[in-house]
Amino acid sequence: MAQCAPSSSMPVIHPNAAGIDIGSQFHVVAVPPDRIAKSVRTFKSFTGELHAMAKWLKKCRVDTIAMESTSVYWIPAFEILESYGFEVFLVNAREAKTVPGRKTDINDAQWLQKLHQFGLLRASFQPSKEVAELRAYVRQREKLLEYRAAHIQHLQKSMMQMNIQLHHVVTDVTGKTGIDIIRAIVRGEHNPDELVKLRDAHCKNSVEVMKEALTGSYKSEHLFSLTQALELIDIYTEKIEACDQVIESALKRLQQEDDSTPPALPKPRSKSASKNTPGFDVRQALFSFTGMDLTQIHGIGSAVALKLVAECGTDMTKWPTSKHFTSWLCLSPCNKISGGKILSSRTRRSSSKVAMILRLAAVVVGKTDTALGATYRRLSARIGKAKAVTAIARKLATLFYNALRYGMDYVDQGANYYEEQYRKKVVSNLKRRAESLGFTLLENTQTLSAAGVS
Repeated sequence: MAQCAPSSSMPVIHPNAAGIDIGSQFHVVAVPPDRIAKSVRTFKSFTGELHAMAKWLKKCRVDTIAMESTSVYWIPAFEILESYGFEVFLVNAREAKTVPGRKTDINDAQWLQKLHQFGLLRASFQPSKEVAELRAYVRQREKLLEYRAAHIQHLQKSMMQMNIQLHHVVTDVTGKTGIDIIRAIVRGEHNPDELVKLRDAHCKNSVEVMKEALTGSYKSEHLFSLTQALELIDIYTEKIEACDQVIESALKRLQQEDDSTPPALPKPRSKSASKNTPGFDVRQALFSFTGMDLTQIHGIGSAVALKLVAECGTDMTKWPTSKHFTSWLCLSPCNKISGGKILSSRTRRSSSKVAMILRLAAVVVGKTDTALGATYRRLSARIGKAKAVTAIARKLATLFYNALRYGMDYVDQGANYYEEQYRKKVVSNLKRRAESLGFTLLENTQTLSAAGVS
């Protein structure tokens, strides 16, 4: 019988590839079988074992490694392997998901090694070490803000239990007037006539209304809870200020060193600043670092711009086009096509911090009298608010990408300009549709007068 010719094998892209199955207690490492008798070894997650793993991989003549991004367990191994000069591919687990018959750590490591050897795995985005440091500081600050917010809620609960209606007479209980009154209550001052003297002159509510709001039942257990909540708020505020200092220092180290005269910072689009904005001039620091004033884009203030730069960095060449960038953020449609039919075009679920930030910014933009705001309102009426938020977040991501990649300035034509362009587009479509049906669409220039009904 004639034998079939053997099928051509896949080309090997990374001949010196290794795969690591990351775990909390140990890591399983697989290297090409021709390098050593025992091509699969297990190393504990201790630092000494990680250095031993790196030396063993050097002995096996490995130069590139693939590992899955499992929780935070991959970080120590990733950093140590990079320090030894390895090219480490941090792989999304979705692209190397389990297949039938591969249910052990050893098989997982071997599967990663095989996929990486044939170049079938893509490395996840990793910022530079300097930007990663900035990102760690910014994320730590965000956690501290969340913790402080929880204790602000505890503080408000304690005042409600004492029937102190402070939140009804001041805009912000942690503002100057609110916090001064709370500190006086904690110190033992419970007389409304004395507490109201701490009222700011710009408060809208009258003195009599504030006296009524500050008359309550000061029980010892509620005062104790209020005191501890205030102390914890002060502690987290102090830690947030420490984060602001290290973030400012990190931005100064990242600033571009250029002997030429730096361009002047454009005028701020909005003078109002967010309450949780860091205590230094974030806008000036980011402008010195990126060379662009990202706050000119509607919806992106100083705090949002800082988060975006900390998460993505400034090197947009890692994404060939803005479409690649929005796809990485899971803000573009994920088309599933079979038999020439689109089965689904929903966006993928993602825990991306950047996408979450842009979605929140999109909600803010939707309330503005801008072209983006008009687009949001039109889309929300047609396809719903959730999809409209995603669409505007994608537009903001594209604007952010173009600003850093190509230095493009953001120019808003206004909501009226957008509505006029949209009207022209609709009229043009109607004319073309009428002509296809053999009709001519004419504009009615006559002024219709409203006739009264007797």
